Amino acid sequence: MRIATYLYQGRRHCGVVDDTVVHALPDETSPLDAAAGVPPVGPAVPLTDVRLLPPLEPPTIRDFVTFEEHVEGVRRSVDGVGGVPDAWYDAPTFYFTNPYAVVGPYDDVPVPPGAQVLDFELEVAAVIGREGRDLTPEQARDHIVGYTILNDWSARDLQSREMQVRLGPCKGKDTAATLGPYLVTADELEPYRDPDGFLRLALTAEVNGEVVGRDLLSNMSWTFEEMVAYASRGTVVRPGDVLGSGTCGNGGCLAELWGVRGEQSPPPLKPGDTVTLTVEGIGTVSNTVVTGAAPVPLPTARRRTRERP
Repeated sequence: MRIATYLYQGRRHCGVVDDTVVHALPDETSPLDAAAGVPPVGPAVPLTDVRLLPPLEPPTIRDFVTFEEHVEGVRRSVDGVGGVPDAWYDAPTFYFTNPYAVVGPYDDVPVPPGAQVLDFELEVAAVIGREGRDLTPEQARDHIVGYTILNDWSARDLQSREMQVRLGPCKGKDTAATLGPYLVTADELEPYRDPDGFLRLALTAEVNGEVVGRDLLSNMSWTFEEMVAYASRGTVVRPGDVLGSGTCGNGGCLAELWGVRGEQSPPPLKPGDTVTLTVEGIGTVSNTVVTGAAPVPLPTARRRTRERP
């Protein structure tokens, strides 16, 4: 099942997508309710007549980094260091990003204030459907309700500077995160599962119609079930939580290509550029970069006397 959240004739709806049309579900139906099998009540409406919104409003977004090739390239580009940190191999590391920054599959994306080096990141995200704590990977499979595309927009210049403080990324990844076009229920993607438990989905990234990256989701070093298990260790995952795969390799973002090529080719994104990401079995999102707000000036840190009472 493909579940959409959309605007139609000024009203917000949740519906089930069937080819080129969407069937509305009862008012107040959430995407997670829809995944449980709530039957449609409305007539079929062409997708061309609706504005697709993010398929859900997640309470949290954990973004992992599970592609070794991505780590190699971006580390060289952002930090100027080659290789993969030994600690990366220990566990599927993640950070929490901003759930308030979620944008729809075809919305414009503003340049973050003060950023000069904007990048996209092609990911797939799992969505939690049931609460769980201290899950095993085997248990975690039943807690994943479905999947969607995630574009983790990144201001590389802000990110690189901020992370020298050993925190972050903060404003480097705080302005936009695309989700969409649909929430595709987990059963739809089972035919793509390989013998090792990975989803073998083709991933493609384009900038202004030119392909800049291709990869397979099955090149992840951990399965989504293992990621969910790790996320639930010592805490809870709850319905609606989003867990991103991390950026794929072989051009899943520009920074990886910059690290491999030793130059910013292709160049950073600018207003007017359109980034189109396609994931087999899920669909396509396409966002155009627009001019963002200017940063509100703030002072640099004051050097204090360090007096004590």
